[in-house]
Amino acid sequence: MKFVEEVVVEEFLPTVRSMLAEELRDRGFTQREVAEALGISQSAVSKYAHGEVSRTEAILSDDRVRATVQEVAEGLASGETSRVAALIELEVLIRELERGDLLADRHEAAMPELAETEYDFAVHDPDSEARDRERTLSSVRRGLRGVRNTSGFATLIPNVGSNLVEAVPDAATVEDVAAVPGRIFDVKGQAKVPADPEYGVSAHVAGVLLAARDAGLDVRAALNLAYSPATVDALADAGYPVAEFDAEGGSEAAAAALSRVVGDTGKGDDGVDTDETDGVRRDADGAGGVERDAVVAYQSGAQGIEPIVYVLGPDAPTVVRVAREAL
Repeated sequence: MKFVEEVVVEEFLPTVRSMLAEELRDRGFTQREVAEALGISQSAVSKYAHGEVSRTEAILSDDRVRATVQEVAEGLASGETSRVAALIELEVLIRELERGDLLADRHEAAMPELAETEYDFAVHDPDSEARDRERTLSSVRRGLRGVRNTSGFATLIPNVGSNLVEAVPDAATVEDVAAVPGRIFDVKGQAKVPADPEYGVSAHVAGVLLAARDAGLDVRAALNLAYSPATVDALADAGYPVAEFDAEGGSEAAAAALSRVVGDTGKGDDGVDTDETDGVRRDADGAGGVERDAVVAYQSGAQGIEPIVYVLGPDAPTVVRVAREAL
């Protein structure tokens, strides 16, 4: 009697670990760094490097395995993927391949009696909450890399600091929104990110994002920027729908303004116009730029309230890319 888990241990893990070790070495990792990234010993890495570990050709040549290994290796190498996230991705792949697929075939080869038996090893859900949360953290890390690598980004940071946030698909509270602990600040002209993203560490920007989602906007990420007329004009001229809201109205006012601009179908005479009655800028197509992948809300300040611009979009890298257009 042989269990499918034995196929995983004896065939899948040695093959995939060796593939990961090879990918990381190709990306300049030392033997010690490969061992740390994969959570294995340096002697094991040495065996992989010298071909002393048996690899299963059917697994080695599978396109899905190769694609996942390359994605995980790239994430580990860049720091955008944690070891937990890497584990989850590989666990999901394993469960997919166990369900009447590659690993099920390997299992049947080891246990011919199974060939005529219907069975299901769907233990893990590929759309699990854990996977969503790790993927969201990875997305924020990618966005933060864009912040760090953008020359002049510090000029967009308000006095209160910026935060880059992204919500899991079914987010309900700030505990479901990943953000930067302590915010992003301008330190001598450089955008400084103090720590790796975590959940539940942003009340303000996460609150704006959640309010926008509650208002029906299909957005998952947000970034706050320093307000200036030039910033607002640049984003409006780039075709993004832009709406002004009352600073004292808070996140609900921002969400209402965004809801108006996304749902608006009117247009101005000159292509890019500001309607004094609702503070909504519309593009020449009359749709407020709804074809674009982000929306913008801003308030120009009030007593004790710093003026701020918010960019909201489908993910963290996208809102960072949009923010760059204001530079």
